[in-house]
Amino acid sequence: MRIAGVASAMPEHRYSQDTITAALKSIYWSGKLERPERLEQLHSRVGVDYRHFAFPLERYAQFTSWGETNAAWLEVAQELGIRAIDAALERAGLSRHDLDALFVVSITGIASPSLDARLINRMRLRPDIKRTPIFGVGCAGGAVGLSRAADYTLAYPDHTAALLCVEICSLTMQRDDMSTKNLIAAGLFGDGAAAVIVKGSKTANSPSTGSRISTREGPQILGCGSVFYPDTEEIMGWDISENGFKVVLSPRLPELIKKNLAGDVDTFLGKYKLRRSDIGNWVIHTGGPKVLNAIQDTLGLQDSDLEQSWNSLKRFGNLSSASVLLVLEEILMNHAPASGTYGVLLAMGPGFCSELILLRW
Repeated sequence: MRIAGVASAMPEHRYSQDTITAALKSIYWSGKLERPERLEQLHSRVGVDYRHFAFPLERYAQFTSWGETNAAWLEVAQELGIRAIDAALERAGLSRHDLDALFVVSITGIASPSLDARLINRMRLRPDIKRTPIFGVGCAGGAVGLSRAADYTLAYPDHTAALLCVEICSLTMQRDDMSTKNLIAAGLFGDGAAAVIVKGSKTANSPSTGSRISTREGPQILGCGSVFYPDTEEIMGWDISENGFKVVLSPRLPELIKKNLAGDVDTFLGKYKLRRSDIGNWVIHTGGPKVLNAIQDTLGLQDSDLEQSWNSLKRFGNLSSASVLLVLEEILMNHAPASGTYGVLLAMGPGFCSELILLRW
């Protein structure tokens, strides 16, 4: 199994963190914040310089119901999804007709028929394509989806699968929630999509059936692992009500990471007779400063190991499920390690869980 192409797609509206914070104070939460300066303090500490939003900032105060925001999510998610999938196919040297399976991950909206069905219709994908929508896994979603795509191509080695992660986090901001966790989330999460093309072992080294040429060969997927932490539902997720998605974010998360992650990574690598010292590349989701620092400390990583994660956080914010794929794209396109280097792709999310993928570049 091999990653044949990775690409992202962003909305056109890009704002500095200061601009977003000022707009939230003056437009979205005007007169509601007891200490407006606290919003500035929180947003200055989340490691974000810029974010992309699906709509102009003044539009968000005009949404009056979850129905409206969910309809907006569905439309934008389709547009970004098509762009991301087509760009990933372009980089893989493939066409839409080459896809045998489609995995779609999102936690910022819901639909039935699901988003994957809408994409199949709009993109005119093959009617025999196998589709799998995935909801509820949050920041772990990129790794979860990539693992399922790898499982699929392991079972069908002559097939090619696409994974799409698309999140419109700006539509989940809660106007009446003045809690610290919601204020932090409003400064951390952004909008965008990322797609990955995975080819089975019988097609991984075969020429493209289309006319395009692959720009860069991605890493092999050697194995996938999952760790579920019992009785940790309160760590992260949504509290879903008639008002939409209210963020659940516990301050216990760094403690959970420091307590468990090192042993979990060592156990996973041990299955392949590897140790952390054998890993030359780390692809880690941009969970925020406290999450990245906790991961670095507990795994004993160097600053350079998380450099692209920090850079992605600055440029885009946290895109939930798509975050780890943005880091993967940047490494593949601009910082690919030497051939033969082992890598680990790592993301964590609601459940609470860790998802791990062993790569060889």
